[in-house]
Amino acid sequence: MAVVLLLAFLVLIFIGVPIGFAMGLATIGGFLTLGGAMEIIPTKMITGIDNFTFLCIPLFVLASEIMSVTGITKRIVVFCDNLIGHITGGLAHVNVLGSMLFAGITGSATADAAGLGTIEIAMMDEAVYDHDFSAGVTAASAILGPIIPPSMNMVIYAVVAGNVSVVALFLGGIGPGVVIGLALMGICYVMAKRNHYPKRVKRVPVRTVVRSFFQMLPALLMPIIILGGILGGIFTATESAAIAVIYAVIVGIFFLKTITWKDLYQPLLRAAKMTAVVMFIIAVASAMGWALTVLQIPQKVAHFFLTYANNRFVFLLMANVLLLIIGTVMDLAPALLIMVPVLAPAAMSFGIDPIHFGVMVVVNLCIGLITPPVGMTLFVVSNVAKISLSRMYKAILPFMIVEIIALTLITYVPAVTTTIPHLLGY
Repeated sequence: MAVVLLLAFLVLIFIGVPIGFAMGLATIGGFLTLGGAMEIIPTKMITGIDNFTFLCIPLFVLASEIMSVTGITKRIVVFCDNLIGHITGGLAHVNVLGSMLFAGITGSATADAAGLGTIEIAMMDEAVYDHDFSAGVTAASAILGPIIPPSMNMVIYAVVAGNVSVVALFLGGIGPGVVIGLALMGICYVMAKRNHYPKRVKRVPVRTVVRSFFQMLPALLMPIIILGGILGGIFTATESAAIAVIYAVIVGIFFLKTITWKDLYQPLLRAAKMTAVVMFIIAVASAMGWALTVLQIPQKVAHFFLTYANNRFVFLLMANVLLLIIGTVMDLAPALLIMVPVLAPAAMSFGIDPIHFGVMVVVNLCIGLITPPVGMTLFVVSNVAKISLSRMYKAILPFMIVEIIALTLITYVPAVTTTIPHLLGY
């Protein structure tokens, strides 16, 4: 019966039913199969989102939306261009570094692709880079948003897993984010060299670089204030999201003076819409998780891994393959809500560090954001770059391969993830 429900769920996704409704229909089917009272579903949905930590989600989303309309994105691109634009394939490196810095503001691949992507692709087109290459590197670098802190998806993982703190996952995402960023710069350099892409002939004077750094500094300070305040015991991870909103308002209205109070309406509206979608999915997934537990699916999956994975290395390989497959058909948040209760207990039985495993899962599913056929980030960049999905699928392949190689390193070298959290006592 569990297999039938899973197949029905996948069919609903493939025929275009929104993920939240597909999960809801599968959940109703599970309840009917179990003979359960249907009134349990709204109860499970409400209790599923009745968690103080989830308050981070709307606040971090709102902070990112406010910062996106302040014009800080252009300042980030200018600084990155001044710093590394002279290297072979300079604007491709600017694209990646810009995404790494912008990730600390938004924590969202979609915001990165839509916000920075428009500017970056236009600059690369003007410099006569291949248009498909520009779109590919933009999509590939955008997934750094949910990895480098702060990250809404790290919050979801921490709540669902229950055995790791949000702060530990935030800190754990720094190392993997840098590794993936450097890997992308490496492939960009090789492709730029092979295709003779242009670079700036002269270096920008140091004075200009320093000036553009200070113009971009408000963006860089947001993640520093968030992590510094949490680690210093000034506020909790949840409260840090409220601080991020206050900081974004101060920067936009009083420091940069690029927005007014009236301009906050659209960020508030977009944040409300995005929060509604995410929280609805979380609520439905909570009810679905109860049905899966009653059907003993987590226990069966854990038993399967314990039977056929005789050590942690094999388990990690099997888990990564499973997650990569899930990531091709499902967005990140619902995938976390469904797979974490199944895989996290098995990982604990193999003695795998919960911080390491949590970050690995998020990184893996982030790669799913640029993996055909679903790949939400591919849809966004395809629209921004004005190219067909078939061209987008071809353009992303070399970058996706490099990111899977980086994922392998993150998987089998735990120190990449755990060094910073462990040094800070997590």
